[in-house]
Parts: sequence; C-alpha cells; structure tokens
Amino acid sequence: MQPQPGPPQLYSPTNGDFTFVSSADAEDLSGSIAAPEVKLNLGGDFIKESTATTFLRQRGYGWLLEVEDDDPEDNKPLLEELDIDLKDIYYKIRCVLMPMPSLGFNRQVVRDNPDFWGPLAVVLFFSMISLYGQFRVVSWIITIWIFGSLTIFLLARVLGGEVAYGQVLGVIGYSLLPLIVIAPLLLVVGSFDVVSTLIKLFGVFWAAYSAASLLVGEEFKTKKPLLIYPIFLLYIYFLSLYTGV
Repeated sequence: MQPQPGPPQLYSPTNGDFTFVSSADAEDLSGSIAAPEVKLNLGGDFIKESTATTFLRQRGYGWLLEVEDDDPEDNKPLLEELDIDLKDIYYKIRCVLMPMPSLGFNRQVVRDNPDFWGPLAVVLFFSMISLYGQFRVVSWIITIWIFGSLTIFLLARVLGGEVAYGQVLGVIGYSLLPLIVIAPLLLVVGSFDVVSTLIKLFGVFWAAYSAASLLVGEEFKTKKPLLIYPIFLLYIYFLSLYTGV
C-alpha cells in the first residue's frame, strides 16, 4: 500500500529582507518601502537627506548637488574689480596741474603707469562744462581725444619715440585739466577780451607743456618741435570746442 501524498509544502525561503508567502496568506498584507535615512556630517551637524538626494547619489549624480565654495576673488570691492585706484588718479592729477620739476613730483608715473578711468573722467568732465549751448560737443570731444592721441602716437613712433598708445591716451587726457581750471576764469572775465585771450593762451601753454614734457623724451633730440607743435594745436582745438570759437 502506497503512502498517501500529503498537502504540498509551501516554500518559504528567508534571506533577511524578503519572505515569500502564498497568495492565500497575502490577502491582508499591505505596506510601503521606506527610503533609508542618510545623514551628512557637516561641521558636527547632521542633516537628513531627502529621497531625491539619495537617489541621485546612488546613481552617480551626486556632483549635481555639490556647492562650490565662495571664491575670495569674487568678493572684491567694485573699484578694485574695475582696476580704479583713486589715490593713483589723484596723484597724477597733481603731477599734471603742477608740472614744475622743482615741486618734487614723480611726473613720469603719468606716462609709465597709464590708466584709462582717470583720463576718461577728465575728458568727460571737460565735455560737461562745454555743454553750454552746444550739446553735440560731448561726443566730438571724446572723438578728438581718441583720434588726436592716435595721431600723436603715430607721429611719436615715426620720430623714433618709445611710447605706447595707452600712454599717449592717458597723458593727453590728464593734460586737459589746465583747460578745466581756466574755464571758471573765462566765465568771470569773458567781457574783457584782452584778459580772456591771455587766460586762454596761458591755459593752452599749460596743458601743452604738461603733455609735451611727459611725451617728448630725450630720444627725440632735435626733433622735439615736430611733436610739441601738434600737441599745442590739439589743445587749441580742445579749447575752441569749449569756447565755441
């Protein structure tokens, strides 16, 4: 007599995380899978990561969550970021307004250490005081500054001078300061033609001397008048844009 087969045994392997049950026993089973908690240690404080953050890290996209450290270079003051040195600009203004060697200023710094913002500010200020009744001169003054400096630069190079265009641009721009100084005087003595003419000549000679003494070096030797004369004419033209004559 053969033994009667018993009821089929359910295979219920357990491997720690999963348990297989029959469908008859799974009627009342329900639940959810909780995401593991991952904590980061940032300076002693534990921060719980979200499920999305954990998912990205597990998939190898953790670099998307990285935060770059602040670069000290990005926190510079605005003037330093724009390379504007107010003390340097003020010193160069004094060198131009007081060109006499006996005063002890190192005037060569205006030529040897050129900057852009100082001359631009001087040219714009000269343009502002020239606006009286002639609003179109502003762009024209800036144009004459740029192309007049280019002409002086090309002439200096042809004559054998060792000078860069940036140096000429800075010197010509700063040397407009004497014309700005005499502008209020011309408003006061405008009705006196002789005095007004003398002040204009003084201002032009002052500006031309400041520029020429910086640009015309010993390398020009006997050719100095060939460069001084166009500089003098350039400042006469600048003054004519202010006076309207």
